[in-house]
Amino acid sequence: MSDAISHQVVIVGGGTAGVAVAAHLKKFDESGTLDVAVLEPKDVHYYQPGWTLVGAGEMKPKSTWRSMKEVIPEGVTWIHDAVQSFDPDNNSLTTRSGNQISYEYLVVATGIEIAWDSIPGLQEALQRNMGVVSIYDYDLAPQVWEAIKGFGGGTAIFTQPKPPFKCPGAAQKIAYLADDAWRKRNVRGKIKQMFFSAAPGIFPVKRYAKTLNEVLKRKEIETHFQHHLVAIDIDKKEATLEHVTTGDRQVHAFDFLHVTPPMRPPAFLKESPLADEGGWMNVDKHTLRHLKYPNVYGLGDCANTPNSKTAAAARSQTYVAVSNLLTAIGGGEGIAAYDGYASCPLTTGYGKLVLAEFDYNLQPKETFPIDQSKERRSMYYFKKYFLPWYYWNVLLKGGDARVWPLG
Repeated sequence: MSDAISHQVVIVGGGTAGVAVAAHLKKFDESGTLDVAVLEPKDVHYYQPGWTLVGAGEMKPKSTWRSMKEVIPEGVTWIHDAVQSFDPDNNSLTTRSGNQISYEYLVVATGIEIAWDSIPGLQEALQRNMGVVSIYDYDLAPQVWEAIKGFGGGTAIFTQPKPPFKCPGAAQKIAYLADDAWRKRNVRGKIKQMFFSAAPGIFPVKRYAKTLNEVLKRKEIETHFQHHLVAIDIDKKEATLEHVTTGDRQVHAFDFLHVTPPMRPPAFLKESPLADEGGWMNVDKHTLRHLKYPNVYGLGDCANTPNSKTAAAARSQTYVAVSNLLTAIGGGEGIAAYDGYASCPLTTGYGKLVLAEFDYNLQPKETFPIDQSKERRSMYYFKKYFLPWYYWNVLLKGGDARVWPLG
């Protein structure tokens, strides 16, 4: 028999966006009576921007996680369960355990699901540990560094899928770091390094693309744009890449293969009334309010907002969602607007980083009074040391109103 549970605000998802919204709601609740619950089945919360540095041997895996119990804000109820289905017409949802939860306001921040099964041969290749690696998982990221350290020559391929996928810069960041690591060991001359991307170019913002194209040239990385990985034959050690518009395919033998996997919306969201035709949370791209249900908001990687899916984007969206939600609770009409801010701290090597920040219009929106399109050591240390501290101690605790580039 199911239990009837009710909360004023229910947040679905205990990732970056969900926890940040919960923390900021509690912080800015002047009455101190706001009833907030976070629905999250996982026991662990990950700082996923750190996995690129884990894969490059620059960060310890254990520094990229905390127990969910530690990060759920004080005064917020943690419902240790998962969504089975949404019923927004009746302001309720059903959990996998069979409980029905009703709400006055709903915030959906479910994140994005990695589609490991969408590329034939990928799961088997990762399990067999035969030169195929990915930084997109806590357990897999350390294997990337082991593979980079042990690689002495041959063909190394790095892939980037069709969007949307989280941390869009990660696919190229790990390629640059691997190049640096191989040069330090004096084996780069024995390696043919290739980068395949479904995108039409290395980066959508011209200001940063100019620098990145120079990096690719300097590092002698062979690029193939508008191509994505569609199959792996692990026994032959061959990768099949497909052109995104013509469908033409080419097969490349590899000795090292780093895969940025395709991603998709969670099934329970895709199949719900809250989703758009593509399965993503259907919200106004500025107010983050649902286009049909006015007491529902969505943000983070699950939203259909056309921005890069980064922690920095979720950070910027948090203030908009919280401001508009609190205004709605008070009986007003929220006017806070998200401008599409996203950030990609692009590590171009050890001690080098291009800090890309931009909006919906792909116009730079930079934080610091310097030319952020240049490779800088200071920005590398900003990402390596300051941003993890800021994430755990400020963002997830409802801290200040600044929008730091957390990608």
